Amino acid sequence: MPDKKPRISQRLIREYMKLSTPNISDGLDRMEISGHPRGILPLYHPPKRIVGAAATMRLVPLHQAEDSPVIGTLKAIVAAHPGDVLVIDFGGNMDVNAFGGVAGTTAKERGLVGCVIDGVARDIDEYRMLDLPVYGRGYICSSIRNRCGFAGNEIEVQLGGFRVRPGDLICADDSGTVIVPQERLEDVLYWSKVFKGVEDDIIKRVKRGEDPIAAHERVRYDMMTKTAGKKGARKGTR
Repeated sequence: MPDKKPRISQRLIREYMKLSTPNISDGLDRMEISGHPRGILPLYHPPKRIVGAAATMRLVPLHQAEDSPVIGTLKAIVAAHPGDVLVIDFGGNMDVNAFGGVAGTTAKERGLVGCVIDGVARDIDEYRMLDLPVYGRGYICSSIRNRCGFAGNEIEVQLGGFRVRPGDLICADDSGTVIVPQERLEDVLYWSKVFKGVEDDIIKRVKRGEDPIAAHERVRYDMMTKTAGKKGARKGTR
């Protein structure tokens, strides 16, 4: 396997691994960034968290592309970097499989850390045995072969209607999936950590017996996701 440098630093991966997708979603809200696709959830339980850079590919209906989806998916996996997350844009198609066990094994062997699909997958038991987290819209048992076409990889795609580019950060856990633009990683991380810290403090206060309304009002919790003037500014928590 060729030596490819990860697209996102290990420091950032470690920091984002400490956060839940709701924390990150709040950070995106604060930065006025849209990156919250709905309904892309873990396909086996207990779920394993995904944090990594996007390695993108697109599948389309059979008549829209002639390239084999099987070979195309393998090409996308081989082109990816260690630590990447395979992102499959199938436009929410619920009728045709988008990812199977052979592709899952290949992804694991190539150092990918998971897969998120705007569509459905099969061979769920194999992902569990591989310890490869896969997120999507549901399950199917039929093959991908001769049922769709491959429309390219390492291109801008959509995940639940939200833009994903190669190298954007993908985070997923049992609350769902979020997308962080690669050029906003530091700012979103900052605000996500702020939200986690504030919520952890509120929980501690409630557990100590403080009035829960007062604990929320003390930090003006309802106002925290509102922006503070210039977009991207780090000006307090209000």
